This record gives sequence, structure tokens and C-alpha cells, in this order.
Amino acid sequence: MTSDGVSRRTLLGAAGAAGLAALAGPALGGCSTKAGSGGATASAKVKLPTYTPFAGGEPDLPGSAQGLDPGYLSFPKNAKASVSAAPGKGGTVTSLTYGETQLPPAEGSNTYWQQLNKRLGVEHLKVRIGSDDYPTVFNSMVAGDNLPDLVWVAPNQGLQHIAELAQAKFVDLTPHLSGDKVLKYPNLANIQEYAWKTAVINGRIWGVAVPYGTFGQVYKVNTKLWEPVGGAVFHDATEFLDKCKQITHAKSNRYALENGQYTLQNCLHMVGEWHGVPNGWRSSGGKLTYYIETDEYEAALEFVVKLYKAGVFFPDPKMSNPDDKMAQGAVAAAVASFPGYLGSPRTVKYPVGAIVPFGYDGKAKPTFDLGYGSVGFTAIRASGNDKRVEQLLGILDYLAAPFGSAERNFLLYGTEGTHYRLDAHGNPQLTTKGQTETLLSGPLQFLANCPEYLYTPSNARFTSDTYALEKKLLAIAQPNPTSGHYSDTNTAKGPTLSQLYSDFVADVVQGRKPISALKQLRTDWRNGGGDKIRHEFEQSIAKDS
Repeated sequence: MTSDGVSRRTLLGAAGAAGLAALAGPALGGCSTKAGSGGATASAKVKLPTYTPFAGGEPDLPGSAQGLDPGYLSFPKNAKASVSAAPGKGGTVTSLTYGETQLPPAEGSNTYWQQLNKRLGVEHLKVRIGSDDYPTVFNSMVAGDNLPDLVWVAPNQGLQHIAELAQAKFVDLTPHLSGDKVLKYPNLANIQEYAWKTAVINGRIWGVAVPYGTFGQVYKVNTKLWEPVGGAVFHDATEFLDKCKQITHAKSNRYALENGQYTLQNCLHMVGEWHGVPNGWRSSGGKLTYYIETDEYEAALEFVVKLYKAGVFFPDPKMSNPDDKMAQGAVAAAVASFPGYLGSPRTVKYPVGAIVPFGYDGKAKPTFDLGYGSVGFTAIRASGNDKRVEQLLGILDYLAAPFGSAERNFLLYGTEGTHYRLDAHGNPQLTTKGQTETLLSGPLQFLANCPEYLYTPSNARFTSDTYALEKKLLAIAQPNPTSGHYSDTNTAKGPTLSQLYSDFVADVVQGRKPISALKQLRTDWRNGGGDKIRHEFEQSIAKDS
């Protein structure tokens, strides 16, 4: 998907090292939403919205309810409408969303925005866009009791007391969206069930899930640099180490692996998949084991120490953009979020591939860690007006229009002839006007969006290769068993425990502490809140089983 203006893939997929660490499942240990006294029961049973795929825009490569993304080898023709009428009833709709790109032209001078208002059936859609200051803006609005109609809520981005806030300020959408009730909003019904879990707090649906690719991190590679050593495929971890050594040549300023703020932690995440480290937690018989408590984690840590001692990491730990070094031939592999990998054809200048996890000894079954499949949810401010709620849900339904629909075409590209033109291959290409006015599209995708899809203009090979990669990854995929569950203590203590883990990995891998220090880390984690987090998650899971 490389000609869609400013997509959410651009905003999140191009995240730096800190962003990657935030996306890594095991590095976080679960979504950290403050849920007050009821947090441990956050996932009490609720019937999730019934998943009903969009009937139009047939992909060349079909997706699945489990998260396999549909693939389009060319831009869909004869787009079908996914809504029957403009959902709004006039007036003004206000919203708070997220974005970190150049701001679009203001509504009064933006024909794309004006046309969007008309399509939504409103006089004005007011959009407040926060970026790095989003938590501050959000909390300020809460404190001032001036929340807008639509509010993007990201439970794992430092927002506190979400459960109490939801009950006090937001509309309980369970009567509107649970089960078959969602079918009134077909584009919302097109969102897979796993994405809805982050919108469930204390057994109620408090917002419209904002879907995001469910695939986690991968080792992205410059395939050309791996060709001399037989390619980026491996029988076992020993072969991986050997190939890394062969690629690395300090005098030529060429190294197998990247370096950066969270490189060692992300590398350990990748190596952990080869060893079968659980995705955050291992659930067995109603009991949870944290990933750092497993033998597999210790073995993976030992291997990363070997990699570091072998000198295969790029020597500058302040590397900010590994893609530049990979294009220069200085780095052969770097950990990337999967959305970042999908955006590679637009952003990188080297042949891109990915490493499929393999058994560390050639026999053990590897795993692949899935993400949450969501970047949060959009809540509706409580007003006591059910008709207003239905209108706002209709607006979110429009904004969630699936790829291949007439509405999604407009949301991504605007109006043909004004904002985009079709190239010789039938792919939309934004005009100069479109490149600026449709900048609004990116922030809108944090209010509501369609599920992930695969479409790379004029590069059908990358689409088909990525589809094949996803099938391999899904075959070994493991979800985090605490996905959709909340722990009060995890919100309060999670950041401190994550820093404890991060510092420990750096100290051990770089030789400042022995691997035997893992015993103390486990003790510190348990005493520092880990055991309480475990108990709260176990309680929540038990009530949902």
C-alpha cells in the first residue's frame, strides 16, 4: 500500500527504535490500562461483534478471520458502495485523534475536507490532531470536561484510569455493537473479532475498535547482502551465527545486524521466537508463566550474548534509521514492525525480504508473536441522546469503509481528477493538491479504519511474496493469552518493570552482568509487582473462560 497518501502504516510503520520496542509483545507483557478496582475483571464475558466480511472489492488473495491479510495484485476496479446514505444529520461533529505528519490545510481551504463533510452528512467535522503530546492533550480535555464527540483511546499509551473514565464519560456501546447488533454498521462488522478485544473493559464494549495488522515484529533483510552466504534462510541458530560472521567485515564497514536504542531487546525478541519463548505469557491449567521465567528465555538470552561477542552488530548504538545503512550495504538485517515491513517498497532502496522464524536447534518448533490487531478504540462522549450515538456510529462506519469500496477510495485518494489520477496501470497517483489536502486521511485512520490489506502499486510480486510470508508466519503464530485483559498493577508498575527488563538485557549482553543475574531479575520482577500482575490477569482470564 504505497500510494495512499499519508496512511497509518506511514505513521506507525516508520516508527523508530522506541516505537518498535513499544510494539514488541514480550517487551511489554500486556496492554497496560488502568481499570480501577474492577481492572482484574475487565474481560468478563461479552459477545463480541459478529464478524461479517465485506462482500465487495474481491481480493486476488483472500484474507481470513484469523488475520491473513487479503492481497490485491492490482487496484480494485468497479468499486462498490459500502454505505447506503450519508450517516450524519447536519451540525458539527468534533473529534480527537492522532497524527505525526504535516498538518493538512484547514477545513475552509481544503476541498477534500469539505467533500468529506458532505459525504458524512455534517456541516463540519472538527478534527483535533495530537502527536507526541497526545496524552497531555487527552488528559487536559478530561480535566477540563471538554471531551469531543469522538475520542481515540489507546490503552497502552500512558492514558490512565480508562475504566473509570469510560464509565463516567463515554457511551456503553454494547447494546449497539454486541453480536449481530453490529450488522447495522456493515463496515464495523467487517472488523475481525480479535481487534475488538481492546475495546472491552469490565465486560462492556466502550468504543469502536481501530484495527491494525495483527502481525508482530520481523527481521527485515537486504536480500542482496545475504545472497553470497546462501540467503536469509537458516536450519538452526548456529547457521544464523555463522552467516552473520561471514557477512560482517569491519574494514568494509559491513555488519550483519543493526544497532540502536532497543536493538538488543528486539534481537532477543526475534531469537526468543526461535526458542519458543511465549508471547508475553504462557497459559497452562489456568496459571500464567511470564516469559522471563522460562528456560527458553534464558537460552535465547545466551545466544544473543554469543551474537554480541561475535561482533556482528553495527558498532554505532545511536543508529536512528537502519534503512539508510541497509541501502548503503552497511547493515544486512534490522528488526521492523510488520506494517513498517509492508511499507518498504515506498521507503527503501534495496531488495527487501524477511526471516521466517526457525527452530534454534533445527528440531524445536519456532513461534511467531502476534500483536493485538488494534491500536485502541474510538469512544463516543456520553450525551444521553441515542439518536446522536447512532449517527456517530454511522460516521465511524463510513470511516471504516473497506479497501475496494467507493468510500475507501475517497478516504485514501479524494476525488479523481482533483486529488488523484490513474496511471497507465490503473493505480491512483495523488496530484500536488491531493498530496496536501488528503493529509487528513492519516489522522482519520486513528478514529476508524478498515482491516489491514496488501496492495503495492506496480509491485504485485511484493504483494504475493508478503501474502506467502504471512501464511508461513500464521502457521507458527501465538497470541498473547492476556490480550483483551487488563491489570491495574500492570498500568501502575508496568513502565518501571519494562525499564528493569530493558536495562538487564543491555547489561547482560554487553558483559556488565553475568547471565546468572537472571535469577535476581525474576525475583525483582515478582516482588516489584509481577506476581500481582499475574494474579490479576489469571482472575480476568478465569472469569472469561
